[in-house]
Amino acid sequence: LHLSIRRQRQMCIRDRIERSQAQVSSTEIDQLVKDALEKFNIAGTAIAIVKDGEVIHSKGYGVTSVKTKEKVNKNTRFAIASNSKAFTAAALAILIDEGKLKWTDKVVDHLAGFKMYDTYVTANFTIVDLLTHRSGLGLGAGDLMFFPDGGDFTIEDILQSFQYQKKVSDFRTQFDYDNLLYVVAGEIIEQVSGMSWSEFVENKIMKPIGMNNSAGIYSRLSNKKNVANPHSTIDGKLNEIEHFEIDLGAAAGGIYASVNDLTKWILLQMNKGEHNGTSIFSKKNHAEMWRPHTNTGFDATPTNHYKSHFGAYGLGWGISDMNGYMVFSHTGGLPGMLSKTTIIPELNLGIVILTNTDPGGGAGFSAITNTLLDKYFGMEDFGWVEKYATRLQGRQESGDKAVDKVWKKVASANDDHIKPENFIGMYKDNWFGNVEVLLQDDQLWIKCHRSPKLNGPMAFYNANTFAVKWEYQDMNADVFAMFSLDENGKAQSIKMKGISPNIDFSFDFQDLSLKRIVDK
Repeated sequence: LHLSIRRQRQMCIRDRIERSQAQVSSTEIDQLVKDALEKFNIAGTAIAIVKDGEVIHSKGYGVTSVKTKEKVNKNTRFAIASNSKAFTAAALAILIDEGKLKWTDKVVDHLAGFKMYDTYVTANFTIVDLLTHRSGLGLGAGDLMFFPDGGDFTIEDILQSFQYQKKVSDFRTQFDYDNLLYVVAGEIIEQVSGMSWSEFVENKIMKPIGMNNSAGIYSRLSNKKNVANPHSTIDGKLNEIEHFEIDLGAAAGGIYASVNDLTKWILLQMNKGEHNGTSIFSKKNHAEMWRPHTNTGFDATPTNHYKSHFGAYGLGWGISDMNGYMVFSHTGGLPGMLSKTTIIPELNLGIVILTNTDPGGGAGFSAITNTLLDKYFGMEDFGWVEKYATRLQGRQESGDKAVDKVWKKVASANDDHIKPENFIGMYKDNWFGNVEVLLQDDQLWIKCHRSPKLNGPMAFYNANTFAVKWEYQDMNADVFAMFSLDENGKAQSIKMKGISPNIDFSFDFQDLSLKRIVDK
């Protein structure tokens, strides 16, 4: 009986290995991506697959620009956005290997200006805490300091901003994704190394492993040829938009790279920090980066497609189990640029997908990745492209319906009772700065002084609430501005929230607390 059970187990293991070793042909990939480009209305994408230490597929599809019609190839550079976070963690690992830092170092010992919402949290906040999304602050807290781009905020502003943010959970108890703390991590790298974050990543990681055409930020690309341009989809039509200048937030999402270059990064990760016999960062610190630090979910009896039991966050990497395998992955998103990296060490498999269209690129990279994983797992076709296309359409239609309803109400609203002088004035938020309400061509207008792209007309919606349509439209970030009045009907403060249910979390208008400081 025991021998029979043992043989059955061995047969199951052998069958599982044989199914997981199945290769996916380039013809299959080509057809899959072609289908995804059409279904998700994506201008261009590039995909690379690393298997068993070799690059078995590296190719571009579609166009870099709907205007120029130039074709995407394996060397086309895209913004990889938050996939840059793993590079920030690796940069810190290098400094730790050099004896210049420790993961347990207190942030205030390196950056005296760093101040959190609580004195205990400030004193005990470590480098690991910067990377693990467990600060106690809410999702995307403070991202308005660099979303949209073009603001005049500095690293000093960021270091001081956290004390004015309201916590949503106790320190180290809950996962809430953030960007600004990665920016702080980038500043530590600069202070300790004497190089900017971009210079350090380029010189200590990219160049040694042969990522010769990549850069820490867009402005540092040696040339701007063969660079994908970002696109947004409005009413089903692709519109080319400007590159997002994320200089201040580089350590959170600045890198431009091609799939060809990123295969070298994937191989470095698969080899636990070693490249051609040279250690870029130690195996010990690679293990630290791939170790769960913050729990993001657990299900003892999963019913999902991949029977995933847990989710966690390491240092710059998401960690989960899928179909019995450990998976290390991350996504990235900037206006018109979306990316996904997936590594399954037990299968010696790595997949990277870069796209230049929002929102279709996000659904597209998920559908493509999951379809490929199913093939490598030996699973039946699950119809991921159709499922994600249906989900995306439903989300867009729901969002458009909610937004249209608001603007229809605005169009029919009677604003005869509105006295502009009751709202005109200067309002201040302690971390975001001054926001002015003024009269411009007999129209109430709102202007964010430190983020110049955020300005636009205010239209009466209901009660003390106005709808704001920003001049910035690369992403859907229009808001409600809700005024609190004194006993004489004079506005004293403003709260904001997004109009669209699909507004990106980095537009954290809800975190602003604007108080009147000057009458106009």
